[in-house]
Amino acid sequence: MKPTPVKGTRDYLPKEVQIRDYMQNIILETYKDAGFERITTPIMEDAVNLDKSDGGENLNLVFRILKRGQKLSSVLSRGDILEKELSDIGLRYDLTLPLSRYYANNRNNLMSPFKVIQMDRVYRAENPQKGRLREFTQCDIDIIGNASCDAEIELILTTAKALDKTGIKNYKVKINDRRILKSIFEYSGFKEEDYEKLSIIFDKLDKIGIEGIKEELADGNFNTGASEKFISIFESGGLSLASVKNICSEEFVQNIQKIMDTITTVTNGTVVTEFAPSLVRGQGYYTGTIFEVEAEGYSGAVAGGGRYDNLIGKFLNEDIPAVGFSIGFERIFEILMENNLEVPGQKKLIAVFYDSENYAAALSYAEELRKDYKVSVIARPKKFGKFLNKLEQQGFSGFAVYGQEDGVKLFS
Repeated sequence: MKPTPVKGTRDYLPKEVQIRDYMQNIILETYKDAGFERITTPIMEDAVNLDKSDGGENLNLVFRILKRGQKLSSVLSRGDILEKELSDIGLRYDLTLPLSRYYANNRNNLMSPFKVIQMDRVYRAENPQKGRLREFTQCDIDIIGNASCDAEIELILTTAKALDKTGIKNYKVKINDRRILKSIFEYSGFKEEDYEKLSIIFDKLDKIGIEGIKEELADGNFNTGASEKFISIFESGGLSLASVKNICSEEFVQNIQKIMDTITTVTNGTVVTEFAPSLVRGQGYYTGTIFEVEAEGYSGAVAGGGRYDNLIGKFLNEDIPAVGFSIGFERIFEILMENNLEVPGQKKLIAVFYDSENYAAALSYAEELRKDYKVSVIARPKKFGKFLNKLEQQGFSGFAVYGQEDGVKLFS
């Protein structure tokens, strides 16, 4: 048997779990203080929901669960079988689709607008690498039922406050609108049926650069003139919020301007926002405003989200306005671990050693010490000095031996 975890997943040591718990508690309390309520959903979703969710490239990363019993036998008994026919359930690749299904199923019992928290694990069949796991935690807040950009403003401000409290500094919020992006595609001369494919390609700009985008456009057999016009927009110095008015509806520009101006006013400029016309976000379900948080010294976004006004409608046959923002918990955890984060305000962890004849008395002694310390009661080992070294390596701050008058001894 293998002692190592499945590739793309991780075991966490006690100190790492302590830091993860600390971070999650900070984020959760920040969300709750802003009036959001927490829900939970199953990690499994109906395959038909996953397949029709417009999740972009994430749909290629779904972990599918094999059909069982008679259902599986029935499929296998046939000749030609499509891969998807072998599965009727999959693991969720994010928390937005499960929330949309949850809202559709529980709508009559929920407030409108519904301000909701989800903090849970999601699963993607990624090629594991730094910053990309197959099992990871997301920390989401969403507002369902508010079509105004006031919802975006509240999500950004709340997320920024959570990032500040976890210790993430020197970040900026990049903002775009999927409708602006589609206007750029239309202005360039692309066909409408190519917009989603173009969005997926353009989402890679930060990773592969403009030369990489040129190559992917060429490989995608798009109209040459449209590709050249599109590339020229960004090679000529890009687009500002003022100049993009010449390409798209002024309403889209005013929407972003209001978001940025309000955030600057409310935070006295401490939360930096930036219009980013090349920002795409890979999920196809986004319909309007999209945003990401970029932290100094770290490649890739540490948070991201956007408006998805059509996704819930796939369940209810009517459009329901919705917008969400997700903190990339694993990426923030990596940053804080690299910066040697110590959880503040924690009681020191000590050990109380006992001999077999005084175990009961040692338990009572440990209970007294718990007023000031976290205490683990441990039978006194034979190789005492060596064991103390191990204790210190594991994050213990000191020890006491029951029956000795010198009390608690802290490691220097």
